[in-house]
Amino acid sequence: MLDLTQPVVMGILNITPDSFSDGSLYLNANEALNRAAIMVAEGASIVDIGGESTRPGSLPVSVQEELDRVIPMVERLVCNLSVPISVDTSKPDVICEALKAGARLINDVRAFQLPGALEAVASSNNAYLCIVHMQGQPENMQMEIQYANVVKEVYTFLAERVEVCETVGIRNNRIFVDPGFGFGKNLAHNLSLLKNLNSFTDLAAGVAVGISRKSMIGTLLDASSVSERLSGGLAMAALAVWQGARIIRTHDVRETVKALRVCTAVLAAE
Repeated sequence: MLDLTQPVVMGILNITPDSFSDGSLYLNANEALNRAAIMVAEGASIVDIGGESTRPGSLPVSVQEELDRVIPMVERLVCNLSVPISVDTSKPDVICEALKAGARLINDVRAFQLPGALEAVASSNNAYLCIVHMQGQPENMQMEIQYANVVKEVYTFLAERVEVCETVGIRNNRIFVDPGFGFGKNLAHNLSLLKNLNSFTDLAAGVAVGISRKSMIGTLLDASSVSERLSGGLAMAALAVWQGARIIRTHDVRETVKALRVCTAVLAAE
């Protein structure tokens, strides 16, 4: 079982050439393994591997290409690290092979809606899953954004997906929900979701949040470079924990771990 008695940090390891923040940095297997080890040393409780970019405007890669990127790295990390390995994917074949290789959590921006994806997770009796909300697809999700009430609509979608998971035998203590900051949302939508994040805490085992270095921070801070977004990301991570988030997904592990340590101390005070 994942220990979520306190909020934890999930370190992001993108092994892709085109991710918005760290694309092409960790294509070499040894460099990726070294980065993962550093994140664990800095306090990451989970390492999340991504083999396909889902940044706005990105295009999907083939199943075989994603398998070739992800599965060997899962196998190496499982053998070399002491923390659970998560895989960021939507493809049923990748889900199956990742779980066989030892991954413990599947993080899906398409909310396990592709045919066979949910069944692939259900076939493992100890795998966790993170259901992410996304309006549209990565290649078009920021083009025509429409919500009447973003918090209500995202909540309804996630609640429905949790219910579907339960119908195939996945209990909600194995499920995390993520409102999907930046996935088919504008700045106002993102801020509203963060302000009302506590409304999602009754849906599943916990709320996961991925805000690190995203364009919403760049807009607020007038920071076009991702290297200038750390302070905003830490502020939003702290606000998310205050609103009940249990997993913070981030590129900046060391700084986020320290920020969460302060948040946890304040929340534990009388």
